[in-house]
Amino acid sequence: MHGTHDEGVEAVRIPADVERPDRVLGPFTARQTAQLAAVALLLYGVWWLLRPHMSAFAFLAMTTPVAGVVTALVVGRREGIGLDRFLFAALAFARSPKRQVHAPEGVPSLPRFVPRRLRRAAGPAPCPIAVPAQGIDEMGVVDLGADGRAALASCSTVNFALRTGPEQNALTSGFAHWLNSLTGPVQILLTTHRVELAPMAASLREGAPALPHPALEAAARAHADYLDQLAATRDLTARRHLVIAREPQATSGGRACQRVHETQRALASAEIVVTPLDADRVVEEFTDACNPEMPNPHRQEAVSC
Repeated sequence: MHGTHDEGVEAVRIPADVERPDRVLGPFTARQTAQLAAVALLLYGVWWLLRPHMSAFAFLAMTTPVAGVVTALVVGRREGIGLDRFLFAALAFARSPKRQVHAPEGVPSLPRFVPRRLRRAAGPAPCPIAVPAQGIDEMGVVDLGADGRAALASCSTVNFALRTGPEQNALTSGFAHWLNSLTGPVQILLTTHRVELAPMAASLREGAPALPHPALEAAARAHADYLDQLAATRDLTARRHLVIAREPQATSGGRACQRVHETQRALASAEIVVTPLDADRVVEEFTDACNPEMPNPHRQEAVSC
C-alpha cells in the first residue's frame, strides 16, 4: 500500500552488481575455482603417496573434515567478504601492533636502569604509526606526498524519510548531479566520536549570574546539573560527516580547495550544507582520528538535551 508521501516517486531500475566477480565454473568464481582446484590436487597428491599404506575409506575419513573446512572458507561469506579474505584480514590485524604513536624519529627504548620487572609490566614498546599526511598548509590542504593533496569539508544531514515524493526526487537529483560532476577522487567519511559535556556545563554555570532574572539563573544551573548527570550516566557519542576531495598531483592544493567549493555549490540543491575546514579544524580531525576514545574538549558539538 502506498501512502500520500509516495506520490510522484519515480521507479528506477537498479542494475546488477557490476563489481561482482564472474562465475566461470557453476557458482564458483575464478579465484574460488583456483583455490578448490589447488586443494583437490594437494589432497590427490597426498593420497597418491599414502595409498600403499592406508585404505581409501581411512583416507576419506581423515581428509573429509579438512576438505569441508577449506570449502567453507572458500565459498562462505561474512559481511560481504569471502571467509578466506576475512581470515587473512583477521590474522593481519592480530599480528599488527596495537599501540602506535606518531614518532618519525623512532621510539626510544627504555633506559637500562629500569628494572626488568617494570620492563615486563610495560609490555612491548609502541610502534611508529605510518601517517600518510606530511603536512597541512594555512588553507587546510593536506599534503599526501606522492599521493597528491586533499581538502576536507564537513557536511550537514538531511531527513530524507519525512519528505514527500517530489521532495525526495529533488534531493536525489541534486545528489546525483554532484556525483556526475566529479572530476577526481572523493571520499565520504562518517565517524563516530565521544562528546564531552563538561565544557558546556561549565559555560552555563559561568554565565548564569549574568542572566536578567533569578528564575533564568536557576534554570541555567539546573540544566548544567542535568548535563553533568547525563555525562556521568551515559556514554554520549555524535557523528560527523566529512567529504574529502583529493587531487593526485603534488602541486594541486588550490585545485583541491576549488573542488570543495564546487561540492559546496552542487550539494546546496540537495539541502546539504558543506563547510570547508580550515587548518585548525583539519588538525582536530587528525587528532580525533588518532585518539578516537579521547573526547576533545575544544570541539563544540550541538547536543540536544
